[in-house]
Amino acid sequence: MNLFQHIGRFTLMISLAFRKPEKWKVLRQNIIIEINTIGISSLSIVALLSLFMGAVMVIQTASNIDSVLIPAYTVGFATRQSIILEFSSTMICLILAGKVGSNIASEIGTMKLTEQIDALEVMGVNSINHLVLPKILASLFIFPFIVLISMGLGLIGGGLIGTQAGIITLEKYIMGLQYYFEPFSITYSLIKTLFFAFFIATIPSYFGYYVNPSGGALEVGRSGTKSVVASSMIILLINLIITYFLLL
Repeated sequence: MNLFQHIGRFTLMISLAFRKPEKWKVLRQNIIIEINTIGISSLSIVALLSLFMGAVMVIQTASNIDSVLIPAYTVGFATRQSIILEFSSTMICLILAGKVGSNIASEIGTMKLTEQIDALEVMGVNSINHLVLPKILASLFIFPFIVLISMGLGLIGGGLIGTQAGIITLEKYIMGLQYYFEPFSITYSLIKTLFFAFFIATIPSYFGYYVNPSGGALEVGRSGTKSVVASSMIILLINLIITYFLLL
């Protein structure tokens, strides 16, 4: 199957996913379940990564400042820009594409393999709407909060290592965080996050839903791998496009 066929089938899946649900109550219940599965369960790894990456950015920035003419608060400024503009949106979403994406593809692929999806279709249920829409809506809802949490923890991690290791005083670090701050930076990151969230939910769903049942469990594993690779490539492409149009 060539790229255009994949795009056509992916578009068809999206159109079926956004059809009016038969039971709104079931949709709400599924969204709550997916918020926990996709978002809440990922908070621990996001928190850990954000704290450590904030700390690493402070150390790396400070180690590269070798001129007395560069003010100390530059460490806080550079850390803030790196975390808000790129790390907490793009890098965290790439990590979630691996964790969440593989789970989604495996879950739906297993349902396809065990004929649970066929059973839903026999009962007259729009299986794509039932399985994919809650994942999309849950991702669009919870991912911006995850990114905001990552931003806060990254800046906190940088401040902790900076002050405890004697790299920078807390006053200078906060001064750097506040220096020439543009609120649009956060808006830009959240816009990216919404696009990333959509594709992290839909691309693995596509690979899982259209897995070849004859391939067995091995094919389900391959679909998970393909979904992670495809999601990561799309995230990097969207990141480039949005950055070009919003920051230039």
